[in-house]
Amino acid sequence: MLATTCFSPALPTILFPPSFRSDSTPLHLSFHKPRAPIPATSTGSQSSLLSGPSSDSNAAINLRTAPWTKAPLHLQPQEEEGVDLANPERSNGSDGHGDKKRYRALADRRNVKTGKYAMRRIAKSIEKLQKNGDSGETGMKLEEVEFGDFYLEGFDESRTRGRMPWEKDDGIVLRRPKKKTVTSAELSLDKVLLERLRGEASKIEKWVKVNKIGVTQDVVNKIHFTWETNELAMLKFDVPLSRNMDRAREIVEMKTGGMVVWSKKNALVVYRGCNYPLGLKLSTKMQVDSPYCSRTPFLEADTDFSLDEPDEGGSNRSINDNVDEWGEASTSFLSGPLYERETDRLLDDLGPRFIDWWMHKPLPVDADMLPEVVPGYMPPYRRCPPFTNPKLTDAELLYLRKLAHPLPTHFVLGRNRKLQGLAAAILKLWEKSLIAKIALKWGVPNTNNEQMACELKSLTGGTLLLRNKFFIILYRGKDFLPVGVANSIIQRETELQRWQLHEENSRLKASELFCFDTGNLEERAKAGTLSDFKDITMEYEDLTTGSTESKLQADAEKGKIIRELKKQERRLSILDFKVEKSTKELTKLNASCRHVEPDADQELITNEERICFRKMGLKMHSCLTLGRRGIFDGVIEGLHQHWKHREVVKVISMQRAFSQVLSTAKSLEAESGGILISVDKLKEGYAIIIFRGKNYRRPLRSVSKNLLTKGKALRRSLETQRIGSLKFFANQKRQKVSELQLELENVHDSGE
Repeated sequence: MLATTCFSPALPTILFPPSFRSDSTPLHLSFHKPRAPIPATSTGSQSSLLSGPSSDSNAAINLRTAPWTKAPLHLQPQEEEGVDLANPERSNGSDGHGDKKRYRALADRRNVKTGKYAMRRIAKSIEKLQKNGDSGETGMKLEEVEFGDFYLEGFDESRTRGRMPWEKDDGIVLRRPKKKTVTSAELSLDKVLLERLRGEASKIEKWVKVNKIGVTQDVVNKIHFTWETNELAMLKFDVPLSRNMDRAREIVEMKTGGMVVWSKKNALVVYRGCNYPLGLKLSTKMQVDSPYCSRTPFLEADTDFSLDEPDEGGSNRSINDNVDEWGEASTSFLSGPLYERETDRLLDDLGPRFIDWWMHKPLPVDADMLPEVVPGYMPPYRRCPPFTNPKLTDAELLYLRKLAHPLPTHFVLGRNRKLQGLAAAILKLWEKSLIAKIALKWGVPNTNNEQMACELKSLTGGTLLLRNKFFIILYRGKDFLPVGVANSIIQRETELQRWQLHEENSRLKASELFCFDTGNLEERAKAGTLSDFKDITMEYEDLTTGSTESKLQADAEKGKIIRELKKQERRLSILDFKVEKSTKELTKLNASCRHVEPDADQELITNEERICFRKMGLKMHSCLTLGRRGIFDGVIEGLHQHWKHREVVKVISMQRAFSQVLSTAKSLEAESGGILISVDKLKEGYAIIIFRGKNYRRPLRSVSKNLLTKGKALRRSLETQRIGSLKFFANQKRQKVSELQLELENVHDSGE
């Protein structure tokens, strides 16, 4: 049973939330029954305890508790002394700030957050109380606090925090802070000099633009030209190098020989060095100076610049030192992680590296530096294992794409054709890896990833997993064989063919020894033997050229033409049948429509009246539009509705040919009984102006019985359109049939 207590208004208002104060109705609060038995009290003592201060100074007041707690919270008497009952927001003898916070924490339920965040806050508060030794003041033990269906077992007596019940097994995942990369300028330059250079770098307003293609020789020359007048040069990078500024800094320092002293977003400022020689003669080619990199810049000078004078930072630097640094930067992968070393070992034998790579190391192979044509290159020999489908299923394709996502990039490609060198490198890579990942160079004009993928697929025979404007991913296939295995299989098949010939010769010799003469039977059965195959080959052999394939090819070509001719003739017959069927339907619809002959006794109007009516009709905003249905009973009814309010009606026709528009205008004149004024070309179409006549009388029946209805008019339009399209395709098929017949005659004449 839950004990229910009624609080009178005399209870200190510090225990009530703001929403419950100054209410005339009593407030009923329910508490969970505590585990320890509570001695029963009389009604009078209970009311006296609640209405006024208790005689027992050590008595505690029960507080409202959370739904998940099993024991009540008790307010100690020493905590009640500083509470002003008249104004609970202020404390007696204090500034009110501390008690106001405590009051808000106890009473204001609007600021309480629920969910996992609130549970974590509660656990932290309990842990803090336990550390401060305040668990005795709450009047209960931590083991009695229950959160839903579980207890706080994570807090033991040793005050060490264990795993909370709402925490998962994998724990809380925290983002690892990025380690700051120590640049070469910070290691070699003095701090005072570095601060001065950074202050000047932040004020530079002119920069060198680095496009998508990367740090080219043109960019390097512009940097050196800037260094002639200023010791700092600013660079601003476009994608993709702007996404990896650490890699951009390495490339710039390696190619220019300077040091990056300041960087912000996509901008770098390069310091030329204190011993930078002026008046250098720059080369226009990128030369290779490292076995690891494919291209490195090289300075050509008339003299050897190896100055040993110390610079302002107290370090001796020279051009030779910069060249040594380029070599150290290019071979820094040896001290990298194991993943990079293994990948570099895999890519070492494939070709030169691409040092302008815009992503993280290892550097891929530059496919443009590989040979365009490899002498004697042939697509690899493939053989699928037994009971295996060489095609990939959807699940296998999805798995391989997920597998290729974290793999490093193996090649970087920038040309569309002549990729035999790249294909040979891919075949060599496939002996150790299932997938070849190829990135496309940025900023290279006229690149076509579709053409690249098609040529690589034809040269290697692999399966294309992914192709877009960034990557081409090729799978070696289930039928891929390494070079050693493929050579063994070819050698084995050659040996089998040799033994088959030997077996055939032995079979023929044995059949000659054991022959049975039956008198009339002179020929021996040779079905399935090698001699039978030779006889068939000799039958189709061309004696003039000595080629056994010419007649076979001619017969195959003739049979192909005959099959195509039969196919086209069958389609032509189907089209003719459809044309005949549509013609019958159109004839039936036209038979149900009886056109009225034009009236010979027609009213006459003068030219002045005709010009006046024409101007009136062209100025009219209301008009009647003729669509694909043409003239039907609804059009004539619309004309009479217009003539009910005005003398002239304007009809807009969407027909393109003027002869068709003129025929439509005469038909409207005859069917309606009006007078045709003019036919004019407008922006919307052709405008037909019809005058109703001076002696016009509205007919008793505005709907014409001799014309088609709206539905039948639509059917007539559809059948007319269908007949036109069918006749067009039928003429194409007839032309195709005539061409095939002529080609068949030419093949027959050439064979004879």
